[in-house]
Amino acid sequence: MTSLNVGRASSGSEHKHLPQNSDVEAPPPEDTENTTDIEHVPVHDDPRQWSHARKTITLYIVSLATMVSTLTTNIQNPSNSLIEQDLRTTSTQISWTLATFIIIQGNFPLLWTAASEIKGRKPLYLVASAVFAAGSVGVALSKTIGVMIGMRALEAAGSSVAMAISAATLADIYDTHERGTMMGIFFAAPLLGPALGPVFGGLLSEAFNWRASFFFLTICGGIIFLSFLILFKDTFRHERSLTYRAALQRRIASRERIQCSSESTVAGDECSKDQAPVNIPEKQLQHRSLPGKTVVPTSAAGLDDLRLSIKDINPFPPYFRIMSRKNNALILTANGFIYSCNFCISYTCERTLANAYGYDALSVALVLLCMGIGCIAGSVVGGRWSDRVLAKMMEANGGKWHPEMRLENVKLMMLLLPPSIIGYAWVCEKHVNVAAICVMLILVGFSSMWINGSTFAYLIDANPGRSSAAVAANSSFRGTVAFISVMIAVPLQNSLGDGGLYTAWAGVLVIMELLILLVLRKGESWRKESDENGGKSESESGNGSESESEA
Repeated sequence: MTSLNVGRASSGSEHKHLPQNSDVEAPPPEDTENTTDIEHVPVHDDPRQWSHARKTITLYIVSLATMVSTLTTNIQNPSNSLIEQDLRTTSTQISWTLATFIIIQGNFPLLWTAASEIKGRKPLYLVASAVFAAGSVGVALSKTIGVMIGMRALEAAGSSVAMAISAATLADIYDTHERGTMMGIFFAAPLLGPALGPVFGGLLSEAFNWRASFFFLTICGGIIFLSFLILFKDTFRHERSLTYRAALQRRIASRERIQCSSESTVAGDECSKDQAPVNIPEKQLQHRSLPGKTVVPTSAAGLDDLRLSIKDINPFPPYFRIMSRKNNALILTANGFIYSCNFCISYTCERTLANAYGYDALSVALVLLCMGIGCIAGSVVGGRWSDRVLAKMMEANGGKWHPEMRLENVKLMMLLLPPSIIGYAWVCEKHVNVAAICVMLILVGFSSMWINGSTFAYLIDANPGRSSAAVAANSSFRGTVAFISVMIAVPLQNSLGDGGLYTAWAGVLVIMELLILLVLRKGESWRKESDENGGKSESESGNGSESESEA
């Protein structure tokens, strides 16, 4: 009979087959010196041991995919009037194309993330790239606004995979001390996309027509598909996924009960007494190990090709599990509002420049490019500085670290962001020279992305084994907040003016910064408390879940 065993970490996606009736070795007492997190479980072809060249290729491919994903969001803005005339539609219907795109791109990553825990990263990238290309060509060939909205929805679903699992892909190949720098480089791509989107859209519409922008996106989708097909090597390893390992544990326990049930007709109840299923709480799956040994659920015969059930891949339990942790909830809230403020500025700045300065779409795009430049600089420089601060803190702490150390990096930019927002508010309100607006946009982009980059890296570090779920939760939360913010931005701008609107936003961001400081102070104790409660819940719910499956 098969039982759940503690064995040496298996290689690749294969699991060792242990003899039947082997004993279960009890987990060792808590020992901080002999523990390892799930991210460092030994695996075959460890992505963290890949060559610098392969890692760099992976970084550039996922960065390109993410840049195209964000570029797609607003590439149509310069040609909205042309679309309205060509499709004989209204401005309200045109706005639905953007609204539909934002909502789907923000929330669809929940599904992509769940799927990536089953099939790995590469198959998802390939499928999503094909969906994106199909959606883009569908928009380009649309004859009615209804078809265009539907194709924009398909386009958003395909583009969202890059936002969902690219950061998790980088977490697969880079260790903690490297992530700040690499996340900073990675973040430059999705930040460059929104800045370049209107520029490409304006140039292509002016040279050809509005459909040219979406044929351009179709070509980009094809290039990305081929890049993933030919140059990309999958970074996902089952042993480092809590979702897969928990499913494996349940499947082994289920096989035990079935076999035990059949044997009990002959041998009575001795089987159920002697071979009770073993439930290992999530905390133990994540942390426990012995020197040279790791608590790894090993598979029974026939389970090497484990297929996860609907319950296993349900994206909502991981989402709510991420949100249930106080440190995650506060960081997600702060990230969502900082991102939403930037999105509102990009949206309303176009109206201000068009109405007060008489700028055309291409001129507006060039001004907004200043914000993109600031975002890229803040992301790259902030990422490198984050790693430097983390290294110094680890050295001062005897080589030990905790994820909250990452947040020490943001204190300096907290002093710059609200004043930059207020400065932008009033140079727009007073209609001063556009050069002042450009300077304020650079400062806003630089300081906001410095903070966002560090808090995003913190989410990855604070959720080992669930990095893709954390990224999806971040995408969903900020996409939803941004959608609401953009929907009310114009009415507030009309009633309060840029000065009143963004002074209020500065006040909101001060509150968000206080939330980050609270996590910096209390996050470590909150995480320990959540780990303890999570382990108990996992243990208590295990038998109930298994009973339901058996029924």
